[in-house]
This record gives sequence, C-alpha cells and structure tokens, in this order.
Amino acid sequence: MQFEMHDNVKGKAMSYPVTSQPQGASSYQCQLSDWNTTLMDCCSDMPICLCGTFVPLCLACRISDDFGECCGTPCLPGTLNSLRTGMRERYHIQGSIAKDWAALTFCLPCALCQMARELKIRE
Repeated sequence: MQFEMHDNVKGKAMSYPVTSQPQGASSYQCQLSDWNTTLMDCCSDMPICLCGTFVPLCLACRISDDFGECCGTPCLPGTLNSLRTGMRERYHIQGSIAKDWAALTFCLPCALCQMARELKIRE
C-alpha cells in the first residue's frame, strides 16, 4: 500500500503547534495542620507515656498496627521514619522527613508517644 501526497498538501503543516498545556478541571488545596499534641506532651496520657518510656518497641508495634501496617514493621530499619512520615501525609500534618528523622533519632520515646496520642485522638 502506497501513500501519496497530493499537491494541495505539500509544504503545509499537518498539525497545529501546542501553545498552552491543558489545565485540570479543578484543583484543591489541602490545609496543613499541626500535631494535636507537642513532642514534649508525654505526660498528658500516662498509659502511653509509661509504655513509651519502658517498652518503646511494644508501643511502636501498637502504633504500626493501629495505623494499618504490620505490627512487626518497626523491627525493620528505617520503618519508624516512614511510619511517622506516612502519618503526617495521611493527616496532613506540617513537617518534613528531616524533622521526623530528628524526632525519632534524638527523642524516640517522645516521638512514639506523640504518634500514639495522634492516632488515639484521630480515631
């Protein structure tokens, strides 16, 4: 099968140049909020505070399970950071991965307690 160009088409552009990109029909802005409790608010919920102080791994496993992840997830390296970041993303909480890392590295029990309190408040 052969295609032939007719004389009336030679030298003419076959398509129109794109001058603007299509825009989405609607856009939404998500309102970012803060954590409901601060990092150092540990004593506001004593059962969570005691669990975070004396058995932080058990609290981390409970947080992971309550968040919908496997309860053994906190036993793997780096998963607490991703869990905290995932919580911030789900609940539209301000922050950054660097702040999550710093909280979990320098104040693990307090960060775990804050995460547990947040889940308790949101449920």
